[in-house]
Amino acid sequence: MSNPVQDYINNAPSFAQPILSHFQGLVNSFDIQIEEEIKWGFPHFIYKKEVICSMAAFSKHCSFSFPKAALMKEKSLLEKAKTEEAMGHFGKIKTIKDLPSDSKIKSYLKESFSLIGKKLEKKKPTTNIPAILNTLLKNNKKAFENFSLMPRSHQKVFINYITEAKKEETQMRRAEKVIEMILNKSI
Repeated sequence: MSNPVQDYINNAPSFAQPILSHFQGLVNSFDIQIEEEIKWGFPHFIYKKEVICSMAAFSKHCSFSFPKAALMKEKSLLEKAKTEEAMGHFGKIKTIKDLPSDSKIKSYLKESFSLIGKKLEKKKPTTNIPAILNTLLKNNKKAFENFSLMPRSHQKVFINYITEAKKEETQMRRAEKVIEMILNKSI
């Protein structure tokens, strides 16, 4: 039976094959049941139904990623990914020597395994409420409550309606109208 990840490695550019095989060997060196799958066109390593890491080969380099790098202690993983030098957390890997040491990679993998079940916290985007509306909301408890319970997209409709007005008097009239609409729960 054919192994899709092994097929991926075998079909990768010749410089990439030993790099990908080496990384695959490090992942599989742990005494746990790791699944290998092709997702989004490149190999992913899965433990307890969660992606631990992935690897990819391109025409001139390879890349390696840890989906939960934001939760990992080593912040340089994220910094490297932000440079946009290459997809992944190690930059562009052209030879095995470009990889971090085996012990370093294994420590990243161990930490990645330990993060199974932990979710990345998504920061809830904040909505900048114009001062005029904010004052009216503070003075009307029911309007404040209704506004707070609205989806952010609905809040933005009201905010944009107010802030698009150039004159302060128009903004005030619109803010008062918005308070009425919020109280009536109409959009």
